[in-house]
Amino acid sequence: MSNHEDNIAYFLAFCIEMYSRDLHISGKESSALLANVGALDYLAKHFEAIHTQSPQEILDNIKQFVNTHRS
Repeated sequence: MSNHEDNIAYFLAFCIEMYSRDLHISGKESSALLANVGALDYLAKHFEAIHTQSPQEILDNIKQFVNTHRS
């Protein structure tokens, strides 16, 4: 993996952990939920813009994405 890919992977892990703590669910559940609605792809695609935000802004962004894309 390239350094850029590593950075994205670490960022996604951070997002999964932050989201799971906020919802009080396991990382496995959080990861599955975020993958199912396309949030992980969204976060990876927009990594350059999103990773510069504060943790709270990132979490708010994730929650908004999930709420908008949940079926």
